[in-house]
This record gives sequence, C-alpha cells and structure tokens, in this order.
Amino acid sequence: MHTAALNFKLIKKIKDERFDEDQIHLYYLLIHMGTRDLQVGVINSEDDRMLLLEDYVFPSLNSHQDLLRILESLFDSHAFLKAAFWHQIKICIKHNKFVQVPEVLFLEEASYDYLKYNAAVDPDEEDIVYITNPRSKAVTIFSIQKDLKNWLDSLYPNNPPVYLHQSASLIEGVTQFALNRKEQFLYIYVDRFKLHIISCSKGKLLYYNQFVIKQFSDYIKFIMLVIKSLNFNQRTSQVMLWGYIGKTSPHYHEFYKYVNNVVFGHRPSFISYGYMFDEIQDHHFFDLYSMHLLGSKKK
Repeated sequence: MHTAALNFKLIKKIKDERFDEDQIHLYYLLIHMGTRDLQVGVINSEDDRMLLLEDYVFPSLNSHQDLLRILESLFDSHAFLKAAFWHQIKICIKHNKFVQVPEVLFLEEASYDYLKYNAAVDPDEEDIVYITNPRSKAVTIFSIQKDLKNWLDSLYPNNPPVYLHQSASLIEGVTQFALNRKEQFLYIYVDRFKLHIISCSKGKLLYYNQFVIKQFSDYIKFIMLVIKSLNFNQRTSQVMLWGYIGKTSPHYHEFYKYVNNVVFGHRPSFISYGYMFDEIQDHHFFDLYSMHLLGSKKK
C-alpha cells in the first residue's frame, strides 16, 4: 500500500472559502476517473457553486490491480472522499467501452447486446451500466470492472453512486453549450491521452467519436478526417477547443496551421465559480463540469 501511495500526484487544487465539511449533505461529489488520472469536484446543490476541484495523475501504472491499489491509497489518505453523507455522488468513467443508443430504441435488458457490437466486454469481469442523455435523447451504455464498481459501491452503501461515462458528459455539456448558438462549430476536447470530436446543431447531436492519440500528428489526422466526413470547409469551419491545451502549446499552433478559425471554449454557465477559480483556464475540466448535467436527483 505504501508503494502505491507514491504513485499518485496532486497537480492542481482549488478550494472555495465557502466549502464546509459540515455541509457535505448539501453537496454533489463528482469523481472523474481514468486509468492514469482522476479529478474530484464538489458543487453546492443549493446554488450550483463550484466549491472544490482537485486533479490527480498516476505517473506509473502497469495494470488494473495497480489502479485499484492507487485508488485505495488515495481515498484512504483523503480528507473527505470516503464521507458518506453527500447530497449525491457521481462517478464518471473514462474508457472506450461504450455505445450510444437512441432513447426510443433502448431496452435495458438488451444493454449487453448493444455494447458488444462496439466493444469487447467480459460479463464475468465487467458490469454493464447506462446513463440517459436528456438533451440528445440518447442512452450511453458502458462497462465498468466489477471489482472497481464493487469497491466504490462499498464505500457508499447507503448512498449509491450514479455512474456516468465521459462521452455522455461531453455530449451533454457540448449540446447544452451549443443550444442557442447560431454559429456551426466543430467541438474538440483534448484529453491527456485521447481526442474527442463533437458536432451538434440546434441542440441535436450530429457526431461524436473519440480517438486514441499515439503521436502528435494523430491530432491533425483525425480532425481533418472528421472535417472531411462531415463536409465542413477546412478554411471557413469554426473549431472550438476545450481540454488540456493552451494558446502557447504546440497542439494549438499545429491546429491553426490547418484550421484557421480556432477559438477556446468557455466554462459552463450552469455552474457558478468564485474568484479562486480564475487561476484555472476557462477551457479546462469541461468534462468534469459537465457531469453536473447528468443523473442529478432533485434538490
């Protein structure tokens, strides 16, 4: 356990002065979980104010069992992650074992059949779960390792977490963002290890896909592929960027060589933020923020 504890690193923490551990029963806990990183968010259910954000990375990780040990160490050492009395707990999974199905065609008992056509799933090792995307009128079906889910469920036996998928959060967030915009954008989210591309118009999802990035040139290759497949004009199409990218980064300059109309996205307006969050660039953590749109119970 001590070895695993050395394998996570807190790289960003923002805490609002209004955060009060005695008021946890009023707060949403957001846990955004990848295989090599994890973000934590806390939002007040009474005024939708962001009260805390933490960003962790796992520098060296070789197996799923390593991930479990690191998570156990992180949660054990954390001041409140294992607290039981949150208003609601949401856990978002980042991986490529997912599929979106139109809500009108979705049958819960067929969840495995939908997913198996898009990903290799082992029912003995993985649970199949789903979340509804109300704005795109779709259901996102995805898998989660049984041992991971059982461990997470055991932490909150009287307050079962709602499980989400990163694709669902991004789709919901972008659809909401684009709802009243007249401009036609191609929306891009640059994750630490993947590229997500979304297109929507008038509140309707037109396209979503995620791409694994193995080398720098893959970014441009996949973006140009999608622009061509959607019949967007390379010179006039507008691209909006979110994620782990900055104006001085090589990614941005490379994008700008091929697509001239590149702008950075904004923070979602459905959450309010104190001045302490000004040190975070507005286009960061969009997937974490967008978790707030999914699966919320009534206040």
